[in-house]
Amino acid sequence: MILIVGVSHRTAPLAVREALAFPSEQIPNHLKRLHEGTGLAEAMILSTCNRVELYASADGANAVDSLVSCLATSHEKSRAEIEDSLYRLAGDDAVRHAFRVTASLDSMVVGESQILGQVKEAYQIAESAGTLGSALSALRNRSLAAAKRVRTATAIGRNAVSVSHVAVELARKIYGDMRGRQVLLIGAGKMSEIAARQLVAGGAHATVVGGRRFERACELANALGGTAVPFETLGQELARADVVISGTGAPDIVVSRAEVERACATRRHRPLFLIDIAVPRDVDPTVRQLADVFLYDLDDLKAVAEANLRERQREAGEAEAIVEQSVRDYLDWQRSLDVVPVLVELRQRAEQIRRAEIERARKQLGPLTAQQEEAVERLTSAIVQKLLHAPSVQLRELAGHGHPAADASFLRRLLGL
Repeated sequence: MILIVGVSHRTAPLAVREALAFPSEQIPNHLKRLHEGTGLAEAMILSTCNRVELYASADGANAVDSLVSCLATSHEKSRAEIEDSLYRLAGDDAVRHAFRVTASLDSMVVGESQILGQVKEAYQIAESAGTLGSALSALRNRSLAAAKRVRTATAIGRNAVSVSHVAVELARKIYGDMRGRQVLLIGAGKMSEIAARQLVAGGAHATVVGGRRFERACELANALGGTAVPFETLGQELARADVVISGTGAPDIVVSRAEVERACATRRHRPLFLIDIAVPRDVDPTVRQLADVFLYDLDDLKAVAEANLRERQREAGEAEAIVEQSVRDYLDWQRSLDVVPVLVELRQRAEQIRRAEIERARKQLGPLTAQQEEAVERLTSAIVQKLLHAPSVQLRELAGHGHPAADASFLRRLLGL
């Protein structure tokens, strides 16, 4: 049975999630201690900024309690301290949760792409640590396949929902290929850096305008493989830039309409895309009235992000249907495995009977030629195979659908095994 114990953004505030997080480099040691302390053969730890979850394959309530204790003691917490934030899932509920997490349907931002890589890494760490067995391996393979189907069959992850990603998406809509484009950063805030990194990854060149802390501009320019320039050259850089990202935190307008007009005079109708993510605003809002100038401030970007999020939520319905069908297929397959040992035992018993009957017949028939021996073997084997084929197929199908007739203990009594 699959078991999951954990906390997430739905059940615990950030402070609790931080307190229970596992640094990735320490996870192998925690998995080893979990195995040694509980006897669980299979375990995996998924630790991200929005969730900390322990996965295991085991039976019984004691295994769940062991996972809770491990989560608490690994961070020197008492069970009482984390109890209110925990969720405990077992069987079908745990499987369904694992599939939804991997497909980013349980994420804070539905459709975000990072979780798929985080889940892959968590399973890889468990595999390297020797705590990934057949049950969790099957869960990994099936859930990752379902997540990939969600990505290819729906648009759940195609529209940006963060301000930085929306800015990049809009720039690409205006310019298409970003190779050779000039990106000008005014200020060195985190959102500006995230957007600039994506544009640079697409082939753009970054220039960072420095202010009072010119050394910070130099650091960011080096990180982006670009150039740092003093604030006094802003007018010249505006004339050269294709994309301007401004987020200084200055109390007054940094990019005036007059400066943009002077820059446009030398640009020969080349578009200028301005992204103002500062509060208060850095760019004079009236520049949007100028020809070939595109200005998006924080409200504009948030409006696009919210529209994209609504589109993702619409796509989430189709994604949920894909995941639910994948979960049912997995559970049917898992239940069908329950009768495999019974079928193996049944075939072994049938083979014993077949050989015993051949030996009895030999005593009555006397010595047989090699050709006759082969005929007897072929005949009796065919009878056994044909008699067992239909029941085997039917039992697998019944077990896959959870039919009570496929209960392993009942079948053993019925078949005299």
